Amino acid sequence: MLRLLPLSLSAQCRSGGPPSHRCFVDGGSPSQRAGPGLLANKGVRVRVRRRALRGADVQPDTPPSRRDGDKPLHADAEQGEGSGVELLDSIKKLLLEDAEPGEEEQGQFPKRWAIVFLCFSAFLLCNMDRVNMSIAIMPMSAEYGWNPQTVGLIQSSFFWGYLLTQIAGGIWADKVGGKTVLGFGVIWWSVATALTPVAAKLGLPFLLVVRAFMGIGEGVAMPAMNNILSKWVPVSERSRSLALVYSGMYLGSVTGLAFSPFLIYKFGWPSVFYSFGSLGTVWFATWAAKAYSTPLEDPGISAEEKKLIISETTSGEPVTTIPWGVILSKPPVWALIACHFCHNWGTFILLTWMPTYYNQVLKFNLTESSLFCVLPWLTMAISANVGGWIADTLVSRGTSVTTVRKIMQSIGFLGPAFFLSQLSHIDSPALAVLCMACSQGSDAFSQSGLYSNHQDIGPRYAGVLLGLSNTAGVLAGVFGTAATGYILQHGLP
Repeated sequence: MLRLLPLSLSAQCRSGGPPSHRCFVDGGSPSQRAGPGLLANKGVRVRVRRRALRGADVQPDTPPSRRDGDKPLHADAEQGEGSGVELLDSIKKLLLEDAEPGEEEQGQFPKRWAIVFLCFSAFLLCNMDRVNMSIAIMPMSAEYGWNPQTVGLIQSSFFWGYLLTQIAGGIWADKVGGKTVLGFGVIWWSVATALTPVAAKLGLPFLLVVRAFMGIGEGVAMPAMNNILSKWVPVSERSRSLALVYSGMYLGSVTGLAFSPFLIYKFGWPSVFYSFGSLGTVWFATWAAKAYSTPLEDPGISAEEKKLIISETTSGEPVTTIPWGVILSKPPVWALIACHFCHNWGTFILLTWMPTYYNQVLKFNLTESSLFCVLPWLTMAISANVGGWIADTLVSRGTSVTTVRKIMQSIGFLGPAFFLSQLSHIDSPALAVLCMACSQGSDAFSQSGLYSNHQDIGPRYAGVLLGLSNTAGVLAGVFGTAATGYILQHGLP
């Protein structure tokens, strides 16, 4: 389903050349090359050394000869960049001279993993600020007299804003760099989180607007992160780095669900939003001082690590034109979109309604509901990283990237389908919690399937690709969350 098929058509693809020459959106997959390959800007052709990652789907280099008038998508997408692109490619070629993959300065913590950890902490805050409403909504609905349908409307309003900024965030990140976009998103959603109690007191319309504003901030986070990691993380470390970042979301859910009841009990439900929202300013100060969109911009990174990263990732310069026609014409893109929709339909319903299920169906009190909600997300945090290490190990041992992505995503779909289907036959609360944990644990293998595949098939447009697929995923959250509230109040039609 998640095949590493081409996003672009080079001269051979258009002229019916041999199928052994795969043509990706940048002129080659990240496992095929070190840089942008053959450039046609201003009539200059530069061949940059290509490095092959053992186990990836590697095909021969694009032949140096092409028909007149044929040029790769990379050149089409960057007309006007001119000498700037050539200069960057020359610099990268010099950096790659005599560079050995895996060679790094001893005793220095890899800067790329510092970037990964900062992204991890941003996603930790992301889900802390998102999931706190799942707990606070119960005392809030009691105070303001909201029925289940209104609660479902409030829960889904977050996705209104979240939907608006997926593609826009991806375009913005690919053009100006992920550092600016992710920093903006964290500050924006943190302010919206802190304003939630004020909006609730003013009235329901104000609360809906603030929750939608919070979604706007969180909507740019995933495309921006995908853009950053496509520049910073070699393909040989991609699965486990993405798994670590997304496990921040799961641990954010754990943290939010664990601390929200305590804060509500001690200081009232508004304290949850004030305290969680203020943490974003601390993160932003660190991010502004330490992070860079690409290794080429970072003055503190070692030369050895820079060589390693550039040899296995896409080029660091931002794009100026998005090839929408080519992107939307490719089956792998639509496979990602459909896959993301199906994945998020179940994930977002569980994220927003799990505490209510524990409270109203399994008869746990507020504190018990929160604590038992922690277990599935904790399981996801662990299994996501286990899946990431398994995926990277399979790749390093010779299994094709395509096969690895399919295996991981199959587990991510079939596992939850089996365990959730058992809930209707279970009367024991303990077994219900166990099924939830197993469902979410197997779901986390999608981090090494669906979520890794954007960078495989189009590394230079990773932000846009994730924005496209996550837009479909957000639609699943909007309709699924609201439909659940409607069904709870009115039943199935």
